[in-house]
Amino acid sequence: MASLFSRIIRGELPGRFVWRDERAVAFLTIEPIRPGHTLVVPIEEVDHWLDAAPGLNAHLFEVAQNIGAALQQAFDPVKVGLMIAGLEVPHLHLHLVPITELRDLDFAQAERNPSEAALDEAARKIRAALRAAGHGFVPDETDAP
Repeated sequence: MASLFSRIIRGELPGRFVWRDERAVAFLTIEPIRPGHTLVVPIEEVDHWLDAAPGLNAHLFEVAQNIGAALQQAFDPVKVGLMIAGLEVPHLHLHLVPITELRDLDFAQAERNPSEAALDEAARKIRAALRAAGHGFVPDETDAP
């Protein structure tokens, strides 16, 4: 059975994509810990990061670095935190979160019902920062997977 993330990647479920290349995507989580909380996800279904091929992990971290720089530009946090938890969905994903303090990485603080407008604005800001940095893997707001 396809994971929730595979269904989002294929367009069966909606997602606010900010990156899409041949091996990975990045989209906003629907329960952000902080505005701009983005997930970097391989297109290939891999449950645990320890099971991913080294080249895939390297690619995911390269994408995460590009997204992280865009988050830094768009939200001006003290840092951009990166976590691999992996308990929520059985599909490898990296959490990128603009943070000002360590407690900004606490999943208990996730916003359970963020406004659609706030999510759309965060995605717009991230896409704009990625485009300004010259990245070509940034989908338009209207692009379907």
